[in-house]
Amino acid sequence: MLDVSIRKQLDHFELDVSFQAHDEIIVLAGSSGAGKTSILQAIGGLTDPDSGTITLNGKSFFEGTKTSLPARSRNIGYLFQDYALFPHMTVERNIHYGIHKKTSAETGFIIEQLLTVLGISHLLNKYPHQISGGEKQRVALARALATEPELLLLDEPLSALDEETREECQDELLRLHELWKIPFLIVTHSRTEAEKLGDRVLHLKKGLLVKETHGTMKEIPVQ
Repeated sequence: MLDVSIRKQLDHFELDVSFQAHDEIIVLAGSSGAGKTSILQAIGGLTDPDSGTITLNGKSFFEGTKTSLPARSRNIGYLFQDYALFPHMTVERNIHYGIHKKTSAETGFIIEQLLTVLGISHLLNKYPHQISGGEKQRVALARALATEPELLLLDEPLSALDEETREECQDELLRLHELWKIPFLIVTHSRTEAEKLGDRVLHLKKGLLVKETHGTMKEIPVQ
């Protein structure tokens, strides 16, 4: 379980949020600048709150000035809006990046699962500039999950895709969540996307959680 209770002074307001997430998809919704990405950055260890606590499965990530666990030690998958793939690495090397602790057999099994679910086995020898936006998104997802994280953070991962590809990738996110059964925390501006993906949707306004709703379209697509 993810447990977040943090405060942080931003440029125009104070971020002050508290919520929990179990093995579910939580969507952070709200207008630009509402504090959604700041929450992901705090959980992911890219920035520290001013006060509060962040724990995942009983492990303390942040506790005031006492504890601030480095990002590399949090076992979190983070999917950025621009995917942040390494342009000089092949798809295969991008996916393997960051895997250190697993044996080759364990790694191979995990990655084979991801390649199958995401349908990207044929891309392994290509470079990021040689594949489409939707394919880059799938590769970034595979890289984020290849380390077997306990939590996946996704910052507007589908915003740059055309409508058809976006819907396909939404379906893949639902399938991956059903397979991995870990908390997914997703930032989106799309109401339709929030309702389709979210078990719960947390609505933010100027750093505050003003409303919580449930996804009305949540359904695991048939593969």
